[in-house]
Amino acid sequence: MISWDYVKEFAGKIPGVKFNETELRCDLPNGARITLLGGDDPSRLRGIYSDGVVMDEVADMPETVFPEVIRPALADRGGYAIFIGTPRGHNAFFDLWQLAQSEDDWYSAMFKASETNILAEEELLAAKGAMTNEQYEQEFECSFIAAVPGAIFGREIQKIEEKGQVCHVPYNAALRVDTHFDLGVSDATSIWFTQSAGKGAVHVIDFFEHRGEGLPFYARILDEKGYLYGTHHAPHDIEVREMGSGKSRREIAYDLGINFRVIPKLPIEDGLHAANLMIPRCWFDRENCAKGLEALRFYHRKYDERNRTFRTSVTHDWSSHAADAFRYAALALRDDNRSGTPPQNFAHSSYNPLESYQERVTL
Repeated sequence: MISWDYVKEFAGKIPGVKFNETELRCDLPNGARITLLGGDDPSRLRGIYSDGVVMDEVADMPETVFPEVIRPALADRGGYAIFIGTPRGHNAFFDLWQLAQSEDDWYSAMFKASETNILAEEELLAAKGAMTNEQYEQEFECSFIAAVPGAIFGREIQKIEEKGQVCHVPYNAALRVDTHFDLGVSDATSIWFTQSAGKGAVHVIDFFEHRGEGLPFYARILDEKGYLYGTHHAPHDIEVREMGSGKSRREIAYDLGINFRVIPKLPIEDGLHAANLMIPRCWFDRENCAKGLEALRFYHRKYDERNRTFRTSVTHDWSSHAADAFRYAALALRDDNRSGTPPQNFAHSSYNPLESYQERVTL
């Protein structure tokens, strides 16, 4: 209804234009057509073709609308698409936003109320007073993480994304790769792959997660990655001996060529604090670490509805394993707490990764 009023207001000045109120269609004298359609039922959109599509409030639409219906309809015309909306957490709209950040032929822009100056400062203050912080961040500041109440790493991840620290981070063959495991048997095993690039920078170049496999499987994965490895880190429970063999998983890993350094058992809050401090020093590879980053964004504390506060305990779900592995990485690397430097194009830069590695070894 709102869009139809705009169409009639702006196109009504064109001589010879025709409006079809029933179909919400505007026929222009040159043969072009503007049609307004709802996005709530993707099946009703099939069979159309378009030179261009503008999708508004994409976060509220079914996820299949664009990939299964709109995108094929643009193919034969070489058409364009524009996506507009308010963040509603991590959904298809968020995936499109992430895609636009990594593809050269996409354009993306975020307009926060605090930066556009469209609304008066008094109005923004009044809105803050009437809304929760999460509601305000989502509706006025375009926050994709506000819809995850109690998110532990969400704000830190959002800050480094805004600074461009989630990007393409190449593997530097002159630096060793450290791994950080959260080991599971029937549960998932998560692995982060990092390189310490000097001056406190942590380049997170890769992430891997799988479930239902033993250590031989992950030893093979490490070999297939083809990295030059440094230190492999694992939590304290790797020392637990298995009933069948009488060996600990650390001993089994050693026989497979993985010599683990054990991260001592510490309170979980120590690890969370270390992780929050390390994230600003990190540069994540957007493609290789996509699944791990999603888990870090979603990792959250439980909400106690009776007391209307967040519990100290965290929610154990699909995001826990990647977050735990990252927590162990932070504990392993927290002694190197100097300021970070961004990834370099090693082939076209004065940056010398070998000197950086020698500096790290010396320290």
